[in-house]
Amino acid sequence: MIPLETISLFVVASIALSLSPGPDNIFVLTQSAMNGRKAGIFVTLGLCTGLLVHTATVSLGVASIFQSSELAFNILKFVGAMYLLYLAWQAFRAGSTNVSKVKKEHANWKQLYMRGVVMNITNPKVAIFFLAFLPQFAEPSIGSITVQMMAFGCLFIATTLCIFTLVAWSAGFLGEWLKGSDKAQKLINRIAGTVFIGLAVKLAVSER
Repeated sequence: MIPLETISLFVVASIALSLSPGPDNIFVLTQSAMNGRKAGIFVTLGLCTGLLVHTATVSLGVASIFQSSELAFNILKFVGAMYLLYLAWQAFRAGSTNVSKVKKEHANWKQLYMRGVVMNITNPKVAIFFLAFLPQFAEPSIGSITVQMMAFGCLFIATTLCIFTLVAWSAGFLGEWLKGSDKAQKLINRIAGTVFIGLAVKLAVSER
């Protein structure tokens, strides 16, 4: 059994990492501001689903491929950057949105969820981060390393889910104001597009 002290230290570290500015929480923040709190929550669920994939990958040792293979890293990095540029293109094309259209878009939870999944899975830095972070808390003397890393991964996901949900809920208040202003909606779309381009560039130039 994993010691309580280790679990407590891991949770504290996970909270700090979840709160630090990064592509995922910026993505949740902008989507919540543009489309409402529920949109941010569904994006968060998608991101956490992606984390499940990374947890399983790291726990089974496959993530080491991305650390040792420059080609594999660059391919996944390219896919992630292209997806972010696609989101930027959509944001720049968007104008103001009336309330009835917003309600219709809010029903498309699957698309919002899948955005979060793709955003997370196509970021190779997440897999490498898990590969570097999770083993630090595993202790061979108390049992299977794979099982421990799966447990820590699930704990990290639970922490991230709580923190990002709070981010989505807080940003939703901004979204209520944006719905009443055409200029504000156009501005936030331009800001979101710029953010997506910035994230794509950051991902594209990242090193292993």
